[in-house]
Amino acid sequence: MKIKERAIEEKICPLEFAVNAISGKWKVPIVWRINEGEKRPSEILRGITKVDRRVLNQQLKELEQAGILQKESFNELPPRVEYSLTPLGDKLVEVLWKLNAWGETLLETSIKKDK
Repeated sequence: MKIKERAIEEKICPLEFAVNAISGKWKVPIVWRINEGEKRPSEILRGITKVDRRVLNQQLKELEQAGILQKESFNELPPRVEYSLTPLGDKLVEVLWKLNAWGETLLETSIKKDK
């Protein structure tokens, strides 16, 4: 019985794994801003006005660790870093476009119900 329980605990659901990689209030907006051409944290901060710099830096780090973003540091003063999407991040953007289309359908359905 213990062997079965252990096997169930170690089973990884791909959907759960994917959702965990992008979970966090600001991760999807960050990926979207970078996809739109913003590369520096200060640009992203201007585009997402409610995010705190500390939180932004943490979420950028987590996205980098997940392989969605890559960070390039420039050896200059003042120090400068830029983020870009990896091929994995580009695939995420494709999924986000599909999710956006589904959200539009969901919104239309919700509006029709309210009438």
